[in-house]
Amino acid sequence: MSFAWQNIFAVGVGGFFGATTRFYVNVMVAKTFPYDIPLATLGVNVVGSFVVGILVAMFLYFTPTEWLKLFLLTGFLGALTTYSTFAIETFFLLQSSFWVGIVNIALNLIGSIVAVALGYKLMLYFLR
Repeated sequence: MSFAWQNIFAVGVGGFFGATTRFYVNVMVAKTFPYDIPLATLGVNVVGSFVVGILVAMFLYFTPTEWLKLFLLTGFLGALTTYSTFAIETFFLLQSSFWVGIVNIALNLIGSIVAVALGYKLMLYFLR
């Protein structure tokens, strides 16, 4: 993978479409299903992870251009989901070592929640 302008452009354009799609889904789902559980986020993460799995498997048999992979995986699906990269990496870790995969899950889940809490509390402290 190179840092060529075509690759940067592919990630950026894919990211634009993924983020725009995520925003649209969030608005529409929130209007339709006003529940406490963030169903839109859950939906885009699960569907996006499913699509990442499909694409990664397809890419084992069909080799797309580098910029197409970057557009689809890093750009579009990376911006659509907050979860797809974590999901595919964890899937492969679980395949090679169950316990390393479990540690990865625990570190990501607990680490992310702790980081959010620390950032939130720290900012509140400085804003007082």
